[in-house]
This record gives sequence, C-alpha cells and structure tokens, in this order.
Amino acid sequence: MATIRASCSDCGDVELTSADVTVRVCSANSAGSYSFSCPTCSRIVVKAAEPRIVELLVTSGVRLVTWHLPEELTEVHEGDPIDHDDLLDFHALLQRDDWIDTLRKMTPG
Repeated sequence: MATIRASCSDCGDVELTSADVTVRVCSANSAGSYSFSCPTCSRIVVKAAEPRIVELLVTSGVRLVTWHLPEELTEVHEGDPIDHDDLLDFHALLQRDDWIDTLRKMTPG
C-alpha cells in the first residue's frame, strides 16, 4: 500500500495510505479532485487534482469514483429567477392552513 503525503489547511502535511484517499473525476469535463479525512483533526479535505495527479493517485491504488453532472443543469428554465420577495411570499403561504391546496392551484400539472 502506497504512502501519500497531502496537506490539511489546519494541520499541514499529513501522511496517508492509498486506502485513506478517494479520487473523483467528472464524466462531463474530466475535472478531478481527491479527498481524505485528516488523520490529525478528522476534517474532510478536498483538493482539486490535475489529470497527472489523478493518474498518479489511481496508479498508486487510490479508489477512483466517476461522477456525473445532475440532469437539472440541462433543463430549460422559464420565468424569472426566485428572489427574496418570492421567498417571503412562500413563507407567508406556509403559515396558512390551506397552503397545500393553494400551492396546488398555483402550479401547473
């Protein structure tokens, strides 16, 4: 098992094994990162990783996880974005006893 030296922003340099680290790569754009739990403070540390670092970590035995962008990012959105007033209106609606019926009447489908 390989020994990997990484850095925690609170604790500085730490030593890990390949089992302590996970590499994540996005299927859409190949953006990579790695994460680990700091052995000193237990904080979860996530760092961006260039392709050469991803390859080095994976060949050292680090587990590779491929993730996908959410489908919602490709959805077509109509209308104005939600603003502060919309949130206040929604909060006021939730205070009413008939909020669910009113909400159903306001939304299509």
